[in-house]
Amino acid sequence: MLDQLLRGTERVVTEEALKERLDRGRPLRVKLGVDPTAPAITLGWAVVLRKLRQFQELGHTAVLIIGDFTAQVGDPSGKSETRPRLSVEEVNGYVERILDEFATILLPEPLEVRRNSEWLADLDMAKILELTSQVTVAQMLERSDFAQRYHNQAPISLMEFLYPLLQGMDSVAVEADVELGGSDQLWNLMMGRVLQERSGQEAQIPFTMPLLIGTDGVQKMSQSLGNYIAIDDEPGDMFGKVMSIPDEQIVPYFELCTDVPPTEVSRLDAGLSAGTLHPADTKRRLARTIVDIYHGQGSGSAAERGFDQVFKEHRPPEDVPEFILPAGDLIYLPALLKSAGLVGSSSEARRLIDQAGVKLDGETVHVLEVSRDVLKGTTIQVGKRRFVKLLG
Repeated sequence: MLDQLLRGTERVVTEEALKERLDRGRPLRVKLGVDPTAPAITLGWAVVLRKLRQFQELGHTAVLIIGDFTAQVGDPSGKSETRPRLSVEEVNGYVERILDEFATILLPEPLEVRRNSEWLADLDMAKILELTSQVTVAQMLERSDFAQRYHNQAPISLMEFLYPLLQGMDSVAVEADVELGGSDQLWNLMMGRVLQERSGQEAQIPFTMPLLIGTDGVQKMSQSLGNYIAIDDEPGDMFGKVMSIPDEQIVPYFELCTDVPPTEVSRLDAGLSAGTLHPADTKRRLARTIVDIYHGQGSGSAAERGFDQVFKEHRPPEDVPEFILPAGDLIYLPALLKSAGLVGSSSEARRLIDQAGVKLDGETVHVLEVSRDVLKGTTIQVGKRRFVKLLG
């Protein structure tokens, strides 16, 4: 049991403490806090969510904290500047979208889903003062990112100092035995231990996972950086994005994003290092495996066929969505691309057209307006993987 839980972990404080608590024979309360600050769940988020499911499969209770209150404060972990605050409306909009996606990874039982606004939204000044008295400014500046910003004379707001305390209050509120998080969360998780002990509770066990590197191969996967793969991406998009990761990320993705046994991951690692396995072939296996996890058995092979059709045979995929052209003799392409869901904005569309990133039946488009008759019945392509069939 312990070996299974420790697979792929960055740090556990401590393994001995975790083993002792597991040996007590009672279900542990395993907490994961997620701030809804973006509209999708990425494979990076899924790393800790999948670990939480492992605890569930062993009979432990997953306590999923939706940080609808802390999301308005903003987690300063790893940030070099103060993050803009989100509105209540923005946060609630993200909550509604991601709640359904959690069900694709976590088991329905044993599971508790809580919003931390339950205990944080009504804090009065007396309770806030009591909370802030638990730690010193010197302790806060022990955090590497705070220390770096202080050294560089970069602003640190008092609100950012509050974030780790609020996250620690979550642990007190749900009486967590274990708290999961990314490796950049260790300091916050340790703060939860401090607040629990001062509340008379047994301190939780911080359990951190490595940060998944994004498709750029440089920075951690992030929606704000655009280097992410969402778990609700279409199979073809998901397959293509996995194929775009650098070769050195193949093994970490196998370890963190799949259920391939550790012995097999070690064999793949050895084969890639020795040159007996080709990175492109191994990456195809990785892409098929990940697509199967989120879209069902066999969907990975189907996505691979579509990928080859586009990138090897230079033909559009077979399951291209359709879009009915608007009325009018001349169609303004940026508006069309936005309405068809191929881009997020008309300005993005204009930029892609300028950069030769838009094609019509395989031919690059260089103009902003095209005759409706010319467009009717064609397939328009944006980038490498986005296609729409235009109907009259």
